[in-house]
Order: sequence, then C-alpha cells, then structure tokens
Amino acid sequence: MAQVLEFKLPDLGEGLTEAEIVRWLVEVGDVVAIDQPVVEVETAKAMVEVPCPYGGVVTARFGEEGTELPVGSPLLTVAVGSPTADTDTGAETEGSGNVLVGYGTGAPPARRRRVRRLAADVVTSVADAPAAAPTPAPAPAAETRGRDDGPVPVISPLVRRLARENGLELRQLTGSGRDGLILRADVEQALRAAATLEATTQEATLLPPATLPPATTTTTDIDEVTRTPLRGIRGAVADKLSRSRREIPDATCWVDADATELMRTRAAMNAAGGPKISVLALLARICTAALTRFPELNSTVDMDAREIVRFDRVHLGFAAQTERGLVVPVVRDAHVRDTEALSAEFARLTEAARTGALTPADLTGGTFTLNNYGVFGVDGSTPIINHPEAAMLGVGRIVPKPWVHEGELAVRQVVQLSLTFDHRVCDGGTAGGFLRYVADCVEQPAVLLRNL
Repeated sequence: MAQVLEFKLPDLGEGLTEAEIVRWLVEVGDVVAIDQPVVEVETAKAMVEVPCPYGGVVTARFGEEGTELPVGSPLLTVAVGSPTADTDTGAETEGSGNVLVGYGTGAPPARRRRVRRLAADVVTSVADAPAAAPTPAPAPAAETRGRDDGPVPVISPLVRRLARENGLELRQLTGSGRDGLILRADVEQALRAAATLEATTQEATLLPPATLPPATTTTTDIDEVTRTPLRGIRGAVADKLSRSRREIPDATCWVDADATELMRTRAAMNAAGGPKISVLALLARICTAALTRFPELNSTVDMDAREIVRFDRVHLGFAAQTERGLVVPVVRDAHVRDTEALSAEFARLTEAARTGALTPADLTGGTFTLNNYGVFGVDGSTPIINHPEAAMLGVGRIVPKPWVHEGELAVRQVVQLSLTFDHRVCDGGTAGGFLRYVADCVEQPAVLLRNL
C-alpha cells in the first residue's frame, strides 16, 4: 500500500512569509521524481520554482494559480511506494531533503534557483493513506490570546505584526479568507477605515454646530473601476517605501553638474575597444569613491541598540524598472570593481530582472542605492531611501543646456544630482560634501584619479 506524503510550502528564506502560485508544473495523477519542480511561485523578492523532495504520484494540489499561500500551507500530496512511482521515478520513502537548491546549501548560488534543505517540520507524512485519497487541507493555525477568549483565525506572522504595530485587535475582525481566515487585506482595510473615521471625527470637532454638514442618504455616482491587490513585488515595494517614510527622517539636497567631460571620457573609453562602458557604471564608480571619503552614508541605524552601524564594504543597489514592477538588484563589493566589471555586472543583473530570474540573494543586502531615473526622461526627483539603508543618489537625464563654462555662455551636457539621506547618520555638511564630490567627479573625471 502506498504512503501519502504532504508537501508544504517551504520557507523560501530572507524572512518571506508567503508566496503566490503563478503556475503549476504538474497535474493530479502525474508521476514526479525527487527534486522535480512542481510549482512556480512569486514571492516579494523573485520568481522561484519549488521542487518536491519526494518522488511518486501526485494525488492532490492545494491552491489555484493566483492564490497567495502562507509558508507552511499544504502545496500537494504525493503517493510514494506505489508500483507506478517505483517504476517511473525510482522513488523512495525517504525524501531528498532539498527544497530550493542554491539558497543556503553551502554550494555557490545556482542559476537553476531550486532551494535549500528542508526543516524537519516542513514535510508531514501521512502514513498508510490510500494512494488515490488526497489529504484535505488542514484548518489554518489559530493564534490564541487566552483560554477564555477563543482562537483568532490568523496564520501569517506578517498579519499579526501589522495588527500589533497599529494597535488593532484581531478578534474584532471578520476574515475574508477560507474558513474565516484573517488576511493582510482585512487588516489593511480595517486600518484605512479607522483612519477615515478618525479624520472625519477630527474635522467635525473643528466645525461650529451651525456649520456641521447635514446628513445625507444620497450615493456617489462614481463607480470603482478596478482594484489591484498589493501583493508580490508591488506589495513588497509598498511595504518598504511606507516603512522608509515612517521610520527614516530623511532630507534631500541637489545640485546641477556639467557632465560634458564625463560623456567625453566615456566615448574615449569605448572608442579604445573592449567591452562597452555604461554611464551607470561610471556613476557607480564615482559613488564608491565618494563613499570612501564619506563613509557615514554607507550605513544603517539600529534603533533597538541606538547605534549607527557603518559598513566597510559597498554593496551597491540600483533601481531597475521591469514589467513586474520596480526592483533593486545589488552589486556585491562594488568598491573593488573597475568600470568594466561594473558594466558587466549591471548588464547581467538588469537582464535577470527583465526575465524574472533574480534570486532573493540578488535583491538583498544593499548598503547604498543609485537611482538613475533620467532614463525616464525626467530631470529631478526626491528619492525615497531604500530601507534600511541611509542614503540614495538620484541621477536625472543628461541634456544639452545653456551653461557658463570658463566665463562664457555655452551649450553643455547638464545633469541634476539628488541625494536623499537619513539625517540621523549625518548632518547637512557631510551630505553636501558627498554630493559636491560626486558633482566634481562628474564635471572633472580626473578627480577620480586621486582615489586610485
């Protein structure tokens, strides 16, 4: 008799608590081999193929495409030990122990993007169950507040934390998920409703009694057209930017710079042969040189310890717009790379971003971010810091403009540079010094030679 094993959505690392099913790679009744990818999921970091650590016959799948599941939820059940499974896959009752090969196995990161070794509680075996009988999905784990209060139907740690940080009592909510499960959308809707009520109450108290608006029963004639769930990359961006604005007291300074000599330098470098050097690579090289002189901006703030944590290596993030949304890949050890190596790494990560092949490791660990929004045809911006970093340099488009050069009016290639910084790590003098040094290197690339 076959043994039915239940495979749950594994921990995908980097603190991720949920993932959306993008595409099933197997059907019920299919025979799968050990470590064969069975489903493609999208996390807040990247697209990942999840391999099953057991070989056998798929007896059930849990969740339709487009469904968002928390870590630990059942993905599918596999009947192992059946004649079909043994003949076609060589399956054994023992699993491989792998989850996403290349994400923490000790081997170098693999492009195949499988995952890491399973924890003992990720796969639960259902012994002696019939091969054709799928294991029903268990009820969501409940958070219990007290013996007499009854359970709260919530499973996601993110949902609990969001409610706790905003002082929201979960047992007052009615969940919209299966079996009344409270989802993040339920918490966010309750918070929006509370904020609206508070704003309305405050506005009413400011009005004299005679001017209070009359009660009305009429409804608006504006219909809602669409509602787009904030999940996946879009949700991660929303959460991170909101946290940045909420926690970081940021300030922005900016300056116009004459980039004519920088563009001439790039043209000369590319005319000399070899791999092409991108403008982004030159700006990155300037950034790393500036951070050597002003290391305060290559840091983060630990408010629990009330300490500024300064990094001795520069992991440079850069903003990349894709069809799936804005992502920030990270160039590791950018401070030890020359312009040619930086160009190659920017090209590799940009292509991976466009194809959805970035791994969580490619998108985390940055210490400073470079944002070239000039590619969108705009001159300036006030960047939002990529939490928990301390600063971001924004670069506008490089365009011909009237400029006083050597005492005469001339047409020069001008760019606007913006620096948004965490005012807790430094004051305006340091930030201004950093930005002025960057502008000097843009205007006179030979200034870089001082740091080489």
